[in-house]
Amino acid sequence: MALFSQDFGIDLGTYYTMIAEEGVLLERAPTVAAIAIDEQKIVEFGQAAKDMFGRVPDTLEIARPLQHGVIADFEVTMKLLEHMIKKVAGPIRLFHPRIMVTVPFGATSVESRAVQEAVLEAGAREVFLIPQPLAAAIGVDLPINTPTGNMIINLGGGATQAAVLAMWGIVSAGTLRKGGADFDEAIATYVRRKYGLVIAQPTAERIKLEIGAAVPMEGKSGIEVQGQDQVTGLPQPLALSTDEVVEALQPPLKEVVENARKVLEKTPPELVSDIIDRGIALSGGSALLPGMEKLLTKELGVPTYLVDNPTTCVVEGASKAFSPAIFPKVRRSLIS
Repeated sequence: MALFSQDFGIDLGTYYTMIAEEGVLLERAPTVAAIAIDEQKIVEFGQAAKDMFGRVPDTLEIARPLQHGVIADFEVTMKLLEHMIKKVAGPIRLFHPRIMVTVPFGATSVESRAVQEAVLEAGAREVFLIPQPLAAAIGVDLPINTPTGNMIINLGGGATQAAVLAMWGIVSAGTLRKGGADFDEAIATYVRRKYGLVIAQPTAERIKLEIGAAVPMEGKSGIEVQGQDQVTGLPQPLALSTDEVVEALQPPLKEVVENARKVLEKTPPELVSDIIDRGIALSGGSALLPGMEKLLTKELGVPTYLVDNPTTCVVEGASKAFSPAIFPKVRRSLIS
């Protein structure tokens, strides 16, 4: 039980919300809530709510309160944050925590204000907003304290961000409001068009995680799942190969590459030279798609590597930003 003030970093993501303190992950839960429709009451959070997808009566709604990296349902988001903050900070404390919460680069003032108000109402004493690429760079210890260029691509569940950083700030960046959720949708669309079968989002996600890839892989693998025939409505088995999933993912992957290319194009030549020498850091849960770094290296012509902590670097960086050695230097880059 924490009686005194704490400083937390929160990565408020479309798929997962995470809380860290001093670079150490404390809590990670799906950004999902189960809502009793008649009462408009949240009955379950996190993994328990996610497990209910497609398995509940009409009286319950399974909601993702964030879409494309920003708040779509303020009340549900606030309640989810309140639940998670109490879990890590304890229900009784003399001082509420200070919180550094991540937002996508380029978030509008309305979107940023919604995040700030949700975190304040969830129990924070003071809230700071940090762009996700900056938090990710801090979380993977990129040398952004120098005038040399560093580039990071963060592939999240609802947004993809590419940024070039130097001297504790973002020099150039671009945000694509698409991510892992759109990879799932691309797989479901491919199956519907090619086989006339409907598959649910959890099934598409399972296909992505088990046999998905960004480029053709040696040693073909496959998976068998159940779909629903569009005409008869009856269940029907479906066998998919990795090559088919690669084909299904090409449209959203091309947009990811194009977003990164545009950022490089508007980056000063001196910094581009640094990036070619150092390579591009790749982070985010969707960066774990096999072959992603190979695809980006080939398409951008710049070596790209997967960081050691791709799924947690953003929240770890947000919590590290409170460090006395870092906070004064990044404060000018925080979103007010």
